[in-house]
Amino acid sequence: MKSVETITAKIYLGLREKYSKKIHTIEELKDLLQDYVDKTGFCVTVTPTNFIYTDGREPGAIIGLINYPRFPKTKNELKQRAEEIAKLCKQKYKQNRISIEYQDKTIMFE
Repeated sequence: MKSVETITAKIYLGLREKYSKKIHTIEELKDLLQDYVDKTGFCVTVTPTNFIYTDGREPGAIIGLINYPRFPKTKNELKQRAEEIAKLCKQKYKQNRISIEYQDKTIMFE
Protein backbone atom coordinates (compact mmCIF):
# COMPACT_ATOMS: atom_id res chain seq x y z
CA MET A 1 0.00 0.00 0.00
CA LYS A 2 1.20 3.50 -0.83
CA SER A 3 -0.28 6.78 0.36
CA VAL A 4 0.34 10.44 -0.36
CA GLU A 5 -0.95 13.79 0.84
CA THR A 6 -4.51 14.33 -0.38
CA ILE A 7 -4.49 17.14 -2.94
CA THR A 8 -7.44 17.63 -5.27
CA ALA A 9 -8.63 20.15 -7.81
CA LYS A 10 -11.88 20.41 -9.75
CA ILE A 11 -12.12 22.63 -12.80
CA TYR A 12 -15.63 23.83 -13.64
CA LEU A 13 -16.08 24.45 -17.36
CA GLY A 14 -19.19 25.55 -19.24
CA LEU A 15 -19.40 24.25 -22.79
CA ARG A 16 -21.28 27.23 -24.28
CA GLU A 17 -18.99 29.60 -26.19
CA LYS A 18 -19.28 32.97 -24.41
CA TYR A 19 -22.96 33.99 -24.67
CA SER A 20 -23.52 32.44 -28.10
CA LYS A 21 -25.64 29.47 -29.11
CA LYS A 22 -22.53 27.37 -29.95
CA ILE A 23 -22.21 24.42 -27.55
CA HIS A 24 -19.08 22.28 -27.49
CA THR A 25 -19.31 18.56 -26.73
CA ILE A 26 -17.82 16.42 -23.99
CA GLU A 27 -16.07 14.45 -26.74
CA GLU A 28 -14.29 17.62 -27.94
CA LEU A 29 -13.16 18.21 -24.37
CA LYS A 30 -11.99 14.62 -23.96
CA ASP A 31 -9.94 14.93 -27.17
CA LEU A 32 -8.31 18.16 -25.94
CA LEU A 33 -7.53 16.61 -22.56
CA GLN A 34 -6.23 13.39 -24.12
CA ASP A 35 -3.75 15.45 -26.12
CA TYR A 36 -2.71 17.33 -22.97
CA VAL A 37 -2.17 14.23 -20.82
CA ASP A 38 -0.35 12.40 -23.63
CA LYS A 39 2.11 15.31 -23.90
CA THR A 40 2.56 15.82 -20.16
CA GLY A 41 2.26 12.32 -18.69
CA PHE A 42 -0.72 13.11 -16.51
CA CYS A 43 -4.26 11.88 -15.74
CA VAL A 44 -7.60 13.64 -15.26
CA THR A 45 -11.24 12.71 -14.98
CA VAL A 46 -14.11 14.26 -16.93
CA THR A 47 -17.60 14.35 -15.46
CA PRO A 48 -20.48 15.85 -17.47
CA THR A 49 -22.58 18.35 -15.52
CA ASN A 50 -25.21 21.03 -16.03
CA PHE A 51 -24.98 24.60 -14.83
CA ILE A 52 -28.31 26.13 -13.87
CA TYR A 53 -28.17 29.83 -13.12
CA THR A 54 -30.43 32.88 -13.06
CA ASP A 55 -32.20 33.10 -16.45
CA GLY A 56 -30.25 30.26 -18.02
CA ARG A 57 -28.57 26.92 -18.09
CA GLU A 58 -25.87 25.17 -20.07
CA PRO A 59 -24.06 21.86 -20.27
CA GLY A 60 -20.59 21.67 -18.85
CA ALA A 61 -17.94 19.46 -17.33
CA ILE A 62 -15.99 19.02 -14.14
CA ILE A 63 -12.36 18.13 -14.77
CA GLY A 64 -10.91 16.31 -11.78
CA LEU A 65 -7.31 16.06 -10.63
CA ILE A 66 -5.97 14.08 -7.67
CA ASN A 67 -2.57 13.41 -6.17
CA TYR A 68 -2.28 9.86 -7.52
CA PRO A 69 -0.01 7.75 -5.25
CA ARG A 70 1.65 5.95 -8.17
CA PHE A 71 2.89 9.28 -9.60
CA PRO A 72 2.78 11.72 -6.66
CA LYS A 73 2.90 15.49 -7.14
CA THR A 74 3.51 18.35 -4.77
CA LYS A 75 0.67 20.75 -4.04
CA ASN A 76 2.34 23.36 -6.26
CA GLU A 77 2.79 20.90 -9.14
CA LEU A 78 -0.85 19.82 -9.02
CA LYS A 79 -2.07 23.43 -8.83
CA GLN A 80 0.17 24.34 -11.77
CA ARG A 81 -1.35 21.53 -13.85
CA ALA A 82 -4.88 22.55 -12.87
CA GLU A 83 -4.23 26.15 -13.88
CA GLU A 84 -2.62 25.10 -17.19
CA ILE A 85 -5.66 22.97 -18.03
CA ALA A 86 -8.09 25.71 -16.96
CA LYS A 87 -6.35 28.33 -19.10
CA LEU A 88 -6.20 25.93 -22.07
CA CYS A 89 -9.94 25.21 -21.80
CA LYS A 90 -10.84 28.87 -21.25
CA GLN A 91 -9.06 29.82 -24.46
CA LYS A 92 -10.15 26.83 -26.54
CA TYR A 93 -13.83 27.08 -25.62
CA LYS A 94 -13.91 30.91 -25.49
CA GLN A 95 -15.11 31.13 -21.89
CA ASN A 96 -15.52 34.42 -20.05
CA ARG A 97 -14.74 32.72 -16.75
CA ILE A 98 -13.53 29.38 -15.47
CA SER A 99 -13.26 28.22 -11.84
CA ILE A 100 -10.94 25.85 -10.02
CA GLU A 101 -12.01 24.45 -6.67
CA TYR A 102 -9.18 23.39 -4.37
CA GLN A 103 -9.63 21.96 -0.89
CA ASP A 104 -8.92 25.31 0.75
CA LYS A 105 -10.15 27.90 -1.79
CA THR A 106 -11.82 28.47 -5.13
CA ILE A 107 -10.26 30.70 -7.79
CA MET A 108 -11.72 32.11 -10.99
CA PHE A 109 -9.94 33.22 -14.15
CA GLU A 110 -11.65 36.05 -16.04
